[in-house]
Amino acid sequence: MAAHLKKRVYEEFSKVVQIPHEETPAKKLRLSKPSKSAALHIDLCKATNSTDALQYLLQFARKPVEAESVEGVIRILLEHYYKETDNSVRLKIASLLGLLSKTQGFSPDCIVDDSINTLSNEKSHQVLAQLLDTLLVIGTQLPESPTVRQRLIEVACKHLSDTYFGVRNKCLQLLGCLGIVESPLNKDEGLGTSIGGVRDVQSIISDYFGDQDPRVRTAAIKAMLQLHERGMKIHQIIYDQACRLLSDDYEQVRSAAVQMVWVLSQLYPESIVPIPSSNEEIRLVDDAFGKISHMVSDGSWMVRVQAAKTLGSMLQVSPHFLEQTLDKKLMSDLRRKRTAHERAKELFASGEFSSGRKWADDAPKEKLDTNTVNLIASGACGAFVHGLEDEMFEVRIAAVEALCQLARSSPTFAEKCLDFLVDMFNDEIEEVRLQSIHVLREISTHITLREDQLDTVLAVLEDSSRDIREALHELLCYTNVSTKECIQLALLELLKNLNKYPTDRNSVWKCLMFMGSRHPTLVLPLVSELLSTHPYFDTPEPDMDDPAYIAVLVLVFNAAKSCPTMPALFSDHTFRHYVYLRDSLSHLVPPLRLPGRKQVYGLDSVDSGSGSGSVESAQLFLQQSLNRVSTIQNLEAPGAQDLLDFTIRDLQRLGELQTELAGAADFCATYLRCQLLLIKALQEKLWNMAVPLCLKQNVTATAAAQQILEETYKLEFLYCGLESRQVATIHHVRLQAKALQLILTARTRQGLDPLISSCEKFLQDVESFQRLFLTELPHLQDSFVDKLLELMPRLSSCKPVELVKILQTTLRQSGLLQLKLPEQIHRATATIIEPTGESDNPLRFTTGLVVALDIDATLEHVQDPQNSVKVQVVASCSIQFVFYYYFRVW
Repeated sequence: MAAHLKKRVYEEFSKVVQIPHEETPAKKLRLSKPSKSAALHIDLCKATNSTDALQYLLQFARKPVEAESVEGVIRILLEHYYKETDNSVRLKIASLLGLLSKTQGFSPDCIVDDSINTLSNEKSHQVLAQLLDTLLVIGTQLPESPTVRQRLIEVACKHLSDTYFGVRNKCLQLLGCLGIVESPLNKDEGLGTSIGGVRDVQSIISDYFGDQDPRVRTAAIKAMLQLHERGMKIHQIIYDQACRLLSDDYEQVRSAAVQMVWVLSQLYPESIVPIPSSNEEIRLVDDAFGKISHMVSDGSWMVRVQAAKTLGSMLQVSPHFLEQTLDKKLMSDLRRKRTAHERAKELFASGEFSSGRKWADDAPKEKLDTNTVNLIASGACGAFVHGLEDEMFEVRIAAVEALCQLARSSPTFAEKCLDFLVDMFNDEIEEVRLQSIHVLREISTHITLREDQLDTVLAVLEDSSRDIREALHELLCYTNVSTKECIQLALLELLKNLNKYPTDRNSVWKCLMFMGSRHPTLVLPLVSELLSTHPYFDTPEPDMDDPAYIAVLVLVFNAAKSCPTMPALFSDHTFRHYVYLRDSLSHLVPPLRLPGRKQVYGLDSVDSGSGSGSVESAQLFLQQSLNRVSTIQNLEAPGAQDLLDFTIRDLQRLGELQTELAGAADFCATYLRCQLLLIKALQEKLWNMAVPLCLKQNVTATAAAQQILEETYKLEFLYCGLESRQVATIHHVRLQAKALQLILTARTRQGLDPLISSCEKFLQDVESFQRLFLTELPHLQDSFVDKLLELMPRLSSCKPVELVKILQTTLRQSGLLQLKLPEQIHRATATIIEPTGESDNPLRFTTGLVVALDIDATLEHVQDPQNSVKVQVVASCSIQFVFYYYFRVW
């Protein structure tokens, strides 16, 4: 029994209890950025004087601040602001408050009250102006808060009586930027009742048009203009005040007043205003035009420039006011005339005739001032004449541009200002001459040059500047002349230009092409003389290598296109020369119908490319070719490749024959070439064999993928007029080429790390495609990218080897994505004309010095050529080139 108890005791005390193991939770680390406000507070507390504090603030201003830290930083700055006694430190703090209020993602409504409270105890005018500028920044950041805007307007009105001009300027700027536009007009409410009313804002600002400080007067006018830009209609009563400011002593005020007068003339053009010291009334736009014309003779050249530019935009002015700007003498139409009744009344009031016994008894009863009886001030007469004769070339350019704007809207005025513009061709400044030529080109549809005017114009061809000469060539292209002597004179001067400057050859030929097509009836009487033909005797055949003779032929052939009787005057060698030029210079020589000559000289092929019918049939052929290619999914690989080969060949030939469709045909041929390369790279025998057995085919597929990538970049950037759908199709082909590259990389087994990085890059490209062309995805159904997007969750989680297998299967099962052509596609081309690269006179230069290299090139359909075109120079030795080039656009 004892043994049994002992055994039970041992069993009870030797019992083992297993406690389940609990995993210790992992410690979580929270990464926190150091507080900007705390760092700033520590720095400001370390400052022993104002200089150190200012230095810390300057350093802090250079560092970016996150949106969540802005409010804390502003609180620290405001706390230090109240403690600081130095004006420069408080000024910097006020500047930082405005800078921090602009932080993206931060709403400054929480600091409006604190910012306004800082104004109450501020004694420094400079700091007060900076605080108002900060409030302006806050107000512009909170455009949807009418309460904040109303409070800021009240603050601005309260400080308008400050003695410092900077404070008044900022207050006026606040009123101009934050004045409430939507408030109704209420004339009964005063300053205290409706600060933000339409009448109140304008009346408050207009009160400072007469401020003693010119900077405040300028700020008041600019604030009123700001109200106008924000949609508030300025009251007409402001017009008289603005006109008085045109005679202010300071140019900034006069310059702003010119803009104010122009705004009112556009708002109330038909309103009637009285002439001072007279009973006459005229339209407000005419009165404003006269006053601004007077400012063209202002003492400040900057005011003169602005006045001249402003005149060009006043298109509603009366014709007699417009014509007065070209004559320094006052026209009779702008003098006040007395009626017959007024003259009879004056004769009756004068009484009996003078007996001569009393000195000056027949003198007029009143002395009349000439300015009081004129409808326009005498100083405004000949405003454009004064502007074109100004000593500052900026004023002359502004006057020329203003004449252009007014002449485009008035053919009569264009004819009258023609002599003045032609005279500007002799200006001493090249920029003025060039601008005058461009202006005359813009109004060329309204003018016809006389022989004396043309003589002055052609004298510019002697200019050494190529810009001037080419601009004049362009002017002659679009200008009408009056007589056949003008044609003869222009041709003679252009041939002299060609002889003196051979590099102008293409420009001169193009000029004569347009001149002949515009004046066929004037060229007809000159044909025999120009071609040196005789009705009875044979004349020697001219040399076809002579650029001057080619220039004459270009003129004659383009005139013959609209003159069917002209070919009868041609000699036999002229027809042969026509065929030659039609083949070599087809862009300059038009197709002609020459009866009786087609069978002899084979002109059927020359005329075959013309006509709208041929263009329509070519477009139909292009569309049919694309539709035929869309059926290659039903063909075996050899048949599909043959079809693509034949279609590419047809499209290339179509682009050569039909220049109007060359861009579209080349685009389609390049796209189909990419598809052909892709089909060849995905052949069965390449993927069913081991890599060591098909090394040559593997190299071919790699080269095909690289070529497809290059072709897609050409498709995207060398063609203009593409729509979003075409760009998505190009990116789709590029994505297929990248998938092919990834598969080939995996087959060559170059390592696991490069394969992983390549897979990640490819998945990023797919996501980027989905993000960029989300709207085009419905048009890409059952395509390669559509299948990839369906498998995207699986692709993101699988291993690289599995991803490659999925890509290989998807790529081989994907078919041809049909291409849809937009309305117009043009290929960007660049043809270098000069230098030719075979010159006998090499360009020599000294190391370290600048040398000019003239490049004459024709750029077609290039978007933004100033930024997208680069020039490459290949030298025989290692030389570093730095280029400064600019473009002359034809």
